[in-house]
Amino acid sequence: MSGRRDFAEFYTAAFAPLTSQLHAFVGDHAEAQDLVQEAFCRALTKWPTVSTYDDPFSWVRKVAWNLAISRWRRARRLRLRHRELVPPDVEPPTAGEVDLTRALGELPAQHRQVVVLHYLADMSVAEIAEFTGSPEGTIKAWLHRARRTLAGLLAAEDEEVPDV
Repeated sequence: MSGRRDFAEFYTAAFAPLTSQLHAFVGDHAEAQDLVQEAFCRALTKWPTVSTYDDPFSWVRKVAWNLAISRWRRARRLRLRHRELVPPDVEPPTAGEVDLTRALGELPAQHRQVVVLHYLADMSVAEIAEFTGSPEGTIKAWLHRARRTLAGLLAAEDEEVPDV
């Protein structure tokens, strides 16, 4: 029991100062706390050995700093490879795509779903029926109504924009 009590006292005395050091280094208090907590977890698993050191605090500090530097290096590698990990920039939407998105937003949810699944996901009426759990006839009716509504909405938008 004495070992646990010694560790608890050590932890209580050392956590705040070490967290302050790491906070100054990493710039994020929560991350500093995580790093110091991890270092203390490692110290606890080796406490019978670490407690015999002349300065157990130095051991925990070294582990915490090593963890911080490892995270920093990992983040740096990710930043350097960022261009490889992120797809190229996407072109902004065209006016027609914006109009279509706006018009789709005005459709009832079921109509919008079947239009997207049919035209964007390239699903057949039968596949949509299976996916939604609705009869094929219902899917056909929703597609018909959605197309008719979209045609009206898109035609109305064309009338509102004067030709240049």
